[in-house]
Amino acid sequence: MLEESLATVLGSRTSGSLAKLGLMTVEDLLRHYPRRYGIPGELTDMGALRLGEHVTVMAEVRSTTVRPMRSRGGAMLEAIVTDGRDTLQLTFFAKRTGVLRMHEDKLRAGRTGLFTGTVGDYRGRRQLVHPDYLIVGLDAADAEEATIEASRPIPIYPAAASVPTWRIGRSVRTVLDPLTEADVPDPIPQPLRDLHRLPTLLEALRGVHVPDDLDHVKRSQHRLKYEEALVLQTALARRRADRESHSAVPRAAAGGGLLEAFDARVPFPLTQGQIEVGREISADLERATPMLRLLQGDVGAGKTVVALRAMLAVVDAGGQAALLAPTEVLAAQHERTLRDLLGPLADGGTLGGADGATRVALLTGSQGAARKRQALADAASGAAGIVVGTHALLSDTVQFADLGLVVVDEQHRFGVEQRDQLRARGTSVPHTLVMTATPIPRTVAMTVFGDLETSVLTERPAGRAETVTHVVPADNSAWMSRIWQRMREEIDAGRRAYVVCPRIEGDQPEDDAEPDPVDEDPRALEAGEEPAAAARPPLEAVVDVAERLRHLPALEGIGIGEMHGRLTGEQKDAAMAAFVDGATPILVSTTVIEVGVDVPQASTMVVLDAEHFGISQLHQLRGRVGRASEPGLCLLVTHAQEGTPSLERLTAVASTSDGFALAEKDLELRREGDVLGAAQSGGRNSLRLLRVLRDADVLGVARDDARGLVDRDPTLAQSPALAQAIAVWLGEREEFLERT
Repeated sequence: MLEESLATVLGSRTSGSLAKLGLMTVEDLLRHYPRRYGIPGELTDMGALRLGEHVTVMAEVRSTTVRPMRSRGGAMLEAIVTDGRDTLQLTFFAKRTGVLRMHEDKLRAGRTGLFTGTVGDYRGRRQLVHPDYLIVGLDAADAEEATIEASRPIPIYPAAASVPTWRIGRSVRTVLDPLTEADVPDPIPQPLRDLHRLPTLLEALRGVHVPDDLDHVKRSQHRLKYEEALVLQTALARRRADRESHSAVPRAAAGGGLLEAFDARVPFPLTQGQIEVGREISADLERATPMLRLLQGDVGAGKTVVALRAMLAVVDAGGQAALLAPTEVLAAQHERTLRDLLGPLADGGTLGGADGATRVALLTGSQGAARKRQALADAASGAAGIVVGTHALLSDTVQFADLGLVVVDEQHRFGVEQRDQLRARGTSVPHTLVMTATPIPRTVAMTVFGDLETSVLTERPAGRAETVTHVVPADNSAWMSRIWQRMREEIDAGRRAYVVCPRIEGDQPEDDAEPDPVDEDPRALEAGEEPAAAARPPLEAVVDVAERLRHLPALEGIGIGEMHGRLTGEQKDAAMAAFVDGATPILVSTTVIEVGVDVPQASTMVVLDAEHFGISQLHQLRGRVGRASEPGLCLLVTHAQEGTPSLERLTAVASTSDGFALAEKDLELRREGDVLGAAQSGGRNSLRLLRVLRDADVLGVARDDARGLVDRDPTLAQSPALAQAIAVWLGEREEFLERT
């Protein structure tokens, strides 16, 4: 029943509209929960409406007038609605006055309604043009329904211009009302429902879609949140149990080996955090159960050194280590960094190599045939104790002599299947260390990485400079000129600068595009005014910006390089090399340099169209400067207006360099509270109501319940609906860690 197509139940016309919201089945529709609830007598705060926002507001009609338009014919209806303080104008246009009489008759003064549309502006007054609307107590099948409708909470759904909230609500009632308990399998086993006094799934669905009051909504939402948490935590508990059922070769570091030699030559003292995390990893490596540990730390916290020490311990124990990076730029950067840190310890079997040294091999998809053959041979023979690579390491052609440790950098770029594919390369299951430079709040780590043990680095190594961040309005020409002058000063002092753009090439002109009818306001034409122009300028692009900077007097004579994803591996390597050695001390780039790129001379970063990047991404980008003793400067250039969520994000980034604080702020700003995101491979979005910051207690309870369930019933044979929910929500392979 729940998997039945909406086209079968509702007909092709209605189902076609709902399909635009991604709703294809009965369950899709029932899981499309209301965003909020309108309370009769409780009107929407008009003062909080933002221009350009698609809204549904509850308001009272103050007045309605219909009049002909003088210069171009036709008629216009203007209705003023209010929350008791502020007002909003509703505007309708028609060729004849009579067409508007229907609206005039319904929009009578004193009536309350829900009005949906995109907030616009006309001569300083906020308005909705041709809004969809529903008048409370009037748009009902009969008097009894109107009485009930006027007294209980009105669900307001995530909607679209072509599918207003009340049309969704009516569709929900059509599919929900006939359902029985037998039609709706409940993923929560009855013992857990009884233990926590939870309603059934059908009861909860009725409680969120057709509530008696707000307490009814709250009880139902709590049950649905717990369900989401239980499905997720049970999947994680199964993964953990599966890992613990396998055996691994213990890798206890031998004394007098590479690790001791590295510790003796490393040019800086380890932080206390690096030492403590190193002990945790060493203890894991010495066990016969495969290690699966998440190492997270803020930008510049020294994760690479911790990972290298773990890899050296495994090499000392007779095994090999593989470091998997998401991009060729980052893989090449890691190889250079490891070689620089190891010095002669990385030159095993070569003239000048230290006694007992190993080799560091690099394997990427764009390598030349000779280099690739050598890297493959070094990995297969065991000559290379450390092999660094991209997805090329996942190829069947790559063999290891004795793979003991897999280090996965930037876990969110890889799926579980990819991670496990490399782990399966060895004769036994290798230990796994997952690294992320994206700080994750504790509750998020518990939710997304619940099958991993977690270590956190919070200190910055001694000598690292701080980076100052400022938000710069793009339309302030004086400040923009000063940016390039300041960049010149940094370059003249021997330093480097990044300029980050959201696109590779500029927007294409759309000379033949027709204007949006809503943007062409007949009243403006009637008054002889031009219609409002498109709001945003084209996004900045690497190719265009690099060319523009080459002609700036302030940057005359300075080499300017380009870096983006369309370059070949060799071109990327050449661009980075020219940047590092100063041939092109300014690098105009996309976010390909976001993670891991380490150029100590880089002191300045300018992010253009910064409002098009997320908090985490901006924090990662900022981490590319200030990596040595010189202080860093990050300038976020934006068109975002005061009071918009975009500017709020940028201000948050500028206000603190604490990545963990920013990660929590990022979650607070996400309207849907979805952590796993749409990139769950093969599954639906499982976090519709659960908010990992706000609902940490629910997560904790569900985690304990899930572990108990899996301990008693590893295959979930006694909980088939829960097993089915995991398969449907998270995909049969449970690849919910995969991000794009």
